[in-house]
Amino acid sequence: MGRKKNKKHRILRKVISLLVIFLILFMLMCFLTKDMEGNAESTPGDWAVAGLELPAPIDGEEIIKHTGYTLSYNEEHELPSYVAYELTREEVLGNTARDDNFREDPYVRTGSATLEDYRGSGYDRGHLAPAADFKWSEKAMDDTFYMSNMAPQDPSFNRGIWADLEAVVRNMAYDEGRIYIVTGPVLTDGPYETIGDSEVSVPKEFYKVILKYEGDESKAIGFLLENKNSKRDLESFAKSVDEIEEVTGIDFFPKLDDAIEEKVEKKEDVSDWTFRIYLPDGADGDEEAIAYVSGGSGSALEGAFEFLLLEFNDIKLSLIDELGLKPLFQALGLI
Repeated sequence: MGRKKNKKHRILRKVISLLVIFLILFMLMCFLTKDMEGNAESTPGDWAVAGLELPAPIDGEEIIKHTGYTLSYNEEHELPSYVAYELTREEVLGNTARDDNFREDPYVRTGSATLEDYRGSGYDRGHLAPAADFKWSEKAMDDTFYMSNMAPQDPSFNRGIWADLEAVVRNMAYDEGRIYIVTGPVLTDGPYETIGDSEVSVPKEFYKVILKYEGDESKAIGFLLENKNSKRDLESFAKSVDEIEEVTGIDFFPKLDDAIEEKVEKKEDVSDWTFRIYLPDGADGDEEAIAYVSGGSGSALEGAFEFLLLEFNDIKLSLIDELGLKPLFQALGLI
């Protein structure tokens, strides 16, 4: 009898020990993910400013508004000097299917480039406002296939590092809640090769600038990439917005307060942003590609640990909300 009682006590002690270990691990994981709550709970409606993404007008160019984005059309090059739009977490989560409805843009008074211009050229019709950023609306998605939103891109660039950058920017929108994006070809370093009867210029470089507006806590970053694929880390292409303005001659984010504009445009800090591909729920993705886009700065083990933290954070927040323990965890500094 005594032997059975001792056995029960040993089992009970082991169960208690396991519960203590579990509690310690849970508290440790809460501590490691305490700074993630802001991203999880930020609302896309915060700090929204209508038209904040629009650069200053460019002399002689036609401004065209489509569903979800605005472009400035450069007739000389038959290309947009810029395409500007806002992207929110909610929009990133859209699920409209892609329909490759490439066509001329009837809203360009002088006529846009045509499908025939690209045929047999060896260049892709490279989206500037990517279709995948407009899955929130069938009409918006369809509008991204106007030829005024295209530029000749080397296939390895369009389907390689440019596509990777677009996927990273989607993740930035998901993390930040709302970002403002301006992208386009550099049209100041000619002369250029041209394609088709319309003589569409083939850009040597493309740029992208991103703004997260949050008053004095705003931040921005730019990217400048050659029209060819690269295996370099995306972080290595980062530039300040001021540097992109110098290269392109475009004045970005003129609606910003002067003090904020000067602060966010003069520097770039890659540590302020997450360089991770956005993958919709259920999408597996290419682990090697994700590691490459993430900058190659971490091992596969580190990537797995980051994924574990993100998954745990979602579970933690749900559990705390369900049990009404948020004030307690805040007092303990665990969220």
